Amino acid sequence: MRILFVTGEYPAMQGGVGDYTRRLSQALGELRVDVHVLTHADAGGDHLRLPASAYEPTVHPILERADWSLWGITTRLIAELRPDIVHIQYQSAAYALHPAVNWLPWRLRLLRRRPRIVTTFHDLRFPYLFPKAGPLRWQAVLALARGSDACVITNATDWRRLAGTSLASRLHPIPIGSNIACQPPEGFDRARQRARWGVGPGEWLLAYFGFLNPNKGGETLVRGLAELVRGGWPAHLLMVGGQVGSSDPTNAAYLVYIQSLISELSLETRVHWTGFTAAEEVSANLLAADCAVLPYREGASLRHGSLMAALAHGLPIVSTELPDAALAGPGPFPALRDQESARLVPPDDPVRLAAAVVEVMSDSALRQRLAQAAQALAQHFRWDTIARRHLEMYQSIL
Repeated sequence: MRILFVTGEYPAMQGGVGDYTRRLSQALGELRVDVHVLTHADAGGDHLRLPASAYEPTVHPILERADWSLWGITTRLIAELRPDIVHIQYQSAAYALHPAVNWLPWRLRLLRRRPRIVTTFHDLRFPYLFPKAGPLRWQAVLALARGSDACVITNATDWRRLAGTSLASRLHPIPIGSNIACQPPEGFDRARQRARWGVGPGEWLLAYFGFLNPNKGGETLVRGLAELVRGGWPAHLLMVGGQVGSSDPTNAAYLVYIQSLISELSLETRVHWTGFTAAEEVSANLLAADCAVLPYREGASLRHGSLMAALAHGLPIVSTELPDAALAGPGPFPALRDQESARLVPPDDPVRLAAAVVEVMSDSALRQRLAQAAQALAQHFRWDTIARRHLEMYQSIL
């Protein structure tokens, strides 16, 4: 079987969708699938952030820009490769918010010998979908889903949103996995890693992983740290990984705001930035931490690769509650449970976030229980399992 992934980003570009596509490609290759990737011209080169694999897909970094030229480039590559499946990895910012990708399946349906079309929806949150388009936002999503033979949904919130439409029969619930394996460098020493950031044995090292944008609760995170410092708690915050990514230019302005807030609250000596590093170094920094703090504004959704990484590293997690609608029925996905697999608080509440951190860090039994539950939950998100479920889906539509 031959698969052609279409993605707006791919390593060495910084972005979760690109990292995900490479990990999925590697896992499918282990199942003897021939994988090709059509992606942006900035991709390729340094892949150090992700672990090496016995299989690497063939990458075609030929998209110069995200516009209507996507149609012609894709059809020409299909004529050359003759894939069985064209699989679109959809996150609007990765295509510069341009609608060409939403209508790509309809263009491909005009081909005389067209492949089957699959779309993975990574992010249906409206702020990222053509901000000035009004009601066209949802119609653009539906156009992409209706033009696809199958749709992969990665989390409970998006599942509920699309399952209520006429598209329910073509939806496949397959979660994402961690883009960062629990594989620190050879000779990793936890105490030495913590000391790199000026954190001693009796101090707390809290980890945030992922790019900064308003929906990930950066302001709440910083103000929560300020609450801890005012309370006399020995807390440090390690900002793990790249800061803004390659796809969404609005992240840069938010980063400036967060940095100014850190300065305003006199937290410069308590916040440490690792920058974009190799995967094994990301793993080392996560393992050095005492607790992951991920105050997503829309709740701890399984769409977040940063949450998957925290689970994979067995970290106690302090995060935020999902909206009531999602909590009422998670559908065919596992879910975080407060006090069981994470400590969950309402979003946008730095005081309660700080109190939850104190609770976890002051109770060794709770901390151990959350860490063990995280490792158990992570087994649902193994890449070999995710790849097998994709292969079964592909076979079902051919």
